[in-house]
Amino acid sequence: MSSKPFITVFTPAYNRAHTIGRTYESLKKQKNKSFIWLIVDDGSTDDTARLVKKWQEEEKEFVIQYVYKKNGGMHTAHNTAYDLIDTELNICIDSDDMLAENAIEIIYDKWQSVKEEGYAGIIGLDADFDGNIIGQGFKEGLKATTLSGYYSSGGKGDKKLVYRTDIIKSVPPYPVFPGEKYVALAYKYRLIDQDYQLAVLNDVLCNVEYQDDGSSATMWKQYMKNPKGFAFWRKVCMKYPMSKKRLWIDSIHYVSENLIAKNKHFIGESPKKGLTILAIIPGIGLYFVTKRKAVQQ
Repeated sequence: MSSKPFITVFTPAYNRAHTIGRTYESLKKQKNKSFIWLIVDDGSTDDTARLVKKWQEEEKEFVIQYVYKKNGGMHTAHNTAYDLIDTELNICIDSDDMLAENAIEIIYDKWQSVKEEGYAGIIGLDADFDGNIIGQGFKEGLKATTLSGYYSSGGKGDKKLVYRTDIIKSVPPYPVFPGEKYVALAYKYRLIDQDYQLAVLNDVLCNVEYQDDGSSATMWKQYMKNPKGFAFWRKVCMKYPMSKKRLWIDSIHYVSENLIAKNKHFIGESPKKGLTILAIIPGIGLYFVTKRKAVQQ
C-alpha cells in the first residue's frame, strides 16, 4: 500500500458533538489506516470544535483535518470538502453514522481490482446499527451500475458512494441560493451518471442512524424553506429523467416549488415546457398540500 492515504473520509457536521464521537471510534477501529479524516464544521455552536481539537492532538495513526465554515447547509459543506480533498478517492460518512468494520480495507481491495476499468468509483451498502441492510442488497451478478440506473430498475434504500476525486470535481459545484440551505446531493451524482458507471460492492460500508431532526424527517418544511434549491433539482431530474413516471412526479414538484419561490418564469426555464404546462393544475394542488403539511411537521 502507498504511504500516502488513498482515500478521504469526509464528515459534514452541524451540532453533532453528541454523535460524532462514534464516527471517530469507527475510524480508529479500521485495520487499514490509509485515509484522511476531513471534518467540515458547518457552523456548529456546540462542542464539536473542542472535541476535534482534542482528537487531533491525541491521534497518531491517521490525519484529522478540520475546517470551520458559516452554516450553509449540507451541500455547501460538500462543496468545501471537494475543494480540499486531494486523495484518489473520497467517501462521505455523516456525523451521526459509523464507518463499517474494515470498510477502508474492503474499499481498497475492491478499488485495486477495478480501478483500471474506467469507473467513477464504487457503490456499496448502508446498514442500520443492528446490521440490517437499508433497502436491499444488489442483485447477484451485478458488476456495475449508475446510481440513477439502480433506482430506476427497482433498487431500494440508501447506498454508500465512493467517488474518484477527479471525477466528482469535474462536474459543477452545488449551487447556493441566498437564504436557502438545501440542494439535493444527488445533483452531482446524476451528472456523473451520464458518463460513468460505479463498480458494485455488495458489502456494508456504513452503519447509519436517521436523526429525528434530520432533513428527511422534516421534508415538507424543507420544501417551504428551500424552494429554489428544490426547483433547481427538479429541473435536473426533468433533464435527465429516471423513468416516465418519475419525470411526471418531478414536473409536478417543479411547478409547486416554483410557486412557493414566487418564480413567474418557471415555464420558460423548464427543460420540458409542454409537460410543465400539463403539470400546472396538479402542481397547484401539491403547493397547497405542502403548505398544510409543513405546518403540521
